[in-house]
Amino acid sequence: MDIYLGIIFRTAVIYLVIWFLFRMMGKREVGELSVLDLVVSIMIGDIAVLSFEDLEKPFIRQTIPMFVLAFLQITLAFASLKSVKLRNFMDGKPQIIINQGKIDEKAMRRQRYNFDDLLTQLREQGIIDINEVQFAILETSGRLSVIKKSDKEGSGSQVPFPLIVDGEIQEKNLDKIGKNHFWLLNQLKEHGETKVKEISICGYIDGQIYIDKNETKE
Repeated sequence: MDIYLGIIFRTAVIYLVIWFLFRMMGKREVGELSVLDLVVSIMIGDIAVLSFEDLEKPFIRQTIPMFVLAFLQITLAFASLKSVKLRNFMDGKPQIIINQGKIDEKAMRRQRYNFDDLLTQLREQGIIDINEVQFAILETSGRLSVIKKSDKEGSGSQVPFPLIVDGEIQEKNLDKIGKNHFWLLNQLKEHGETKVKEISICGYIDGQIYIDKNETKE
């Protein structure tokens, strides 16, 4: 009888511990989990299972690794908020798979992403003909974001390029649109902005830029 009560007690506590840890790590849909999020989730689940295998071992000692994993994950999450380079290293970068209706096979090979996956995700979004696709972007979560071609000529002709992210200028994207620092700083001044560090996002699409300031730095 004591064994069953111990199992019931541990089940209830483990449930509450896992609920608490995942609340602390933040809300995110299963389909939006990064590789690191998924690894941590699996490890926490495995540790929870191990706590039932030997009821003689102190319960607190079996839950400590779960808290350690959650602490590491939260620490890395906060660090990645402050560093674009760390975020790119941990989660990777979105990759353009289809550009103007043409598949980029090199990009697919780099991401180890095959044609079956591509066609499956396009069908899930109701797309049969690849020529209907303006851009298809493979997100860091593995989800495929699709931008369809516009019915109006000249509309939606470009994919949005982030030029500033978290106060850091994205050099590669400036090169892609054929612009430089001088041009970007002039554009910011025209919008009444002088401090790059105060900008959360500055994007470029169809010859226009849009700016979202970081209100916490004002």
